[in-house]
Amino acid sequence: MTTTATWTVDRAAEELLRREDTRTDGPPLTDSWPELDLDTAYRIQDETLRLRLARGETLIGVKLGLTSRAKQQRMNVDSPLVAWLTDAMILPAGAPVPRERLIHPRAEPEIAFVMGRSLTGPGVTAATAICAVDQVFAGIEIIDSRYRDFRFTLPDVVADNASSGAFVTGALGRDPGELNLALEGCVVESGGTVVHTATGAAVQGHPAEALALAANTLARRGHRIEAGWLVLTGGVTDAVPLPPGGYVTTEFTGLGRITVGG
Repeated sequence: MTTTATWTVDRAAEELLRREDTRTDGPPLTDSWPELDLDTAYRIQDETLRLRLARGETLIGVKLGLTSRAKQQRMNVDSPLVAWLTDAMILPAGAPVPRERLIHPRAEPEIAFVMGRSLTGPGVTAATAICAVDQVFAGIEIIDSRYRDFRFTLPDVVADNASSGAFVTGALGRDPGELNLALEGCVVESGGTVVHTATGAAVQGHPAEALALAANTLARRGHRIEAGWLVLTGGVTDAVPLPPGGYVTTEFTGLGRITVGG
């Protein structure tokens, strides 16, 4: 059993990447490191990104996690978080879920922004955030966790890059001014059965609020959202398990339909 005294930011980052690379889950860091706080967890997350870039991945954007009450209640946490996206997480449209590198995948619908301009906090509002968006897409994030049974505290999941796994975006890009994103409806089907419905208002009241939150959170860590980046604004509904052979479909009112599985 790892003890509190043996944990460091570097070692925690290496351990989480080792679990990811070997498809091995384990206990939350806080089981043996109860003093782990959010600031340290974000340092672990940033060190994990540094290791990803060192092995050839490219930073392409950010993702938000736990932005909806449904997700917060399921995971027993009470605050959203921000994490990194790299090109290694891209799932091409129509490609099967890469089960060979995932432990226990779950799918959740997302509203995704492609940034037309950079966005630098602090003080970013939803109104200024949405003005920096070039296009809006439907998305599905395939979340995974390096913690057994998805059991974690908020610092644990921050350190684990917000349960990042893979993601796919739809083919239809829309101008944000063409849509009422708070009212953008979403229907989630698993195996042909409707399991969740929601609107974009489930994401912090409006997905642009989540984008502003990301910019302001990153500013406190010395980062900004860059032009050209993709931003996944967080699950519109709770996540749906993706068993082998299973399929999940999300259909948005104005952003189209995506199916993942296999």
